[in-house]
Amino acid sequence: MSSEVPHQSVGHRRARLWRRIAIAGVLLSTVVASVGLWLEIRPVGNGPSRIVAIPPGASTWQIGEHLTQAGVIRSPRALVAATRLRRAGGRLRHGEYALAPTQSALEIVDMLTAGRGLLHRVTIPEGFTIRQIAEALAATGVARRDRFIELATHRGRSVARPSIAARPVDSLEGYLFPDTYHLPRSLDEEAVIGAMLDRFDEAVGPGLHDAARARGLTLHQLVTVASMVEREAQVPSERPVIAGVIYNRLARGMRLEIDATVLYALGRHKDRVTLADLAVDSPYNTYRREGLPPGPIASPGLAAITAAARPAEVPYLFYVLKPDGSHHFSRTLAEHLAAVRRYRP
Repeated sequence: MSSEVPHQSVGHRRARLWRRIAIAGVLLSTVVASVGLWLEIRPVGNGPSRIVAIPPGASTWQIGEHLTQAGVIRSPRALVAATRLRRAGGRLRHGEYALAPTQSALEIVDMLTAGRGLLHRVTIPEGFTIRQIAEALAATGVARRDRFIELATHRGRSVARPSIAARPVDSLEGYLFPDTYHLPRSLDEEAVIGAMLDRFDEAVGPGLHDAARARGLTLHQLVTVASMVEREAQVPSERPVIAGVIYNRLARGMRLEIDATVLYALGRHKDRVTLADLAVDSPYNTYRREGLPPGPIASPGLAAITAAARPAEVPYLFYVLKPDGSHHFSRTLAEHLAAVRRYRP
């Protein structure tokens, strides 16, 4: 027995030695891999930011190829490694980004995951129709024109908003609030519409809802009146007066006979409405149909909505546009016809 002890001792020493060598090898491999990973994901170097467009549906590797070609990461492997380290697989968002070679792949992954892309300034003026809004958005690349129009008109009913759920038409005409927006190109058209509806709800608060109810109006009717006020009034101070005229005519069962509704029915702008235009067969033609049109004819601003909710108490039933953009208001048809002859020879 005593003769085998030295042999076992040598065997144990050899086993311990090999274990140490294996552990050292693993540690060395880990260190080498860590250094290699650090070298891969570290910033490329100096240089200005450049705009990189990440297409929808691109894989992590494909995004890495885009970033490598732009010179902001070392290789697609860098993005894949950084995405794994951040556990961000499947969460990189498409869009336009301003990225610099001074950023590490980890920093870039953080930006793509958060969707911190470029924002584009888009101003939607008061009185724009859905088609005009779509064209303004398409001009900056924020939305596709036809897709936006389709969602805002034919499929507008599917947009979930308690404030506008009771409207009797599918179209979102009048509810896409005119304002200046800062939007990324990574949004889809439904999200853009959502942002505009959110702004409508923010602007048209409980006070205006209460004012509409006090006049016996639904929100839809209020916005419809406001849209006509917006398109008719060129002088801000006349908005409440024009709203007062509209309500006066409605109270007397008179047709509104508003040119802007005829132009909406025609689907195009004209400097002057002709007799032939007045014959257009449309529920929006207030020369032929009594009461309010089915819905708004444009997106009114807050001032026009406020004027519709709180109109001026005036005795007028008629108005005619003067050359300076203001209106002449009349109580009787005879006064109105005299004004038409004076201002529209």
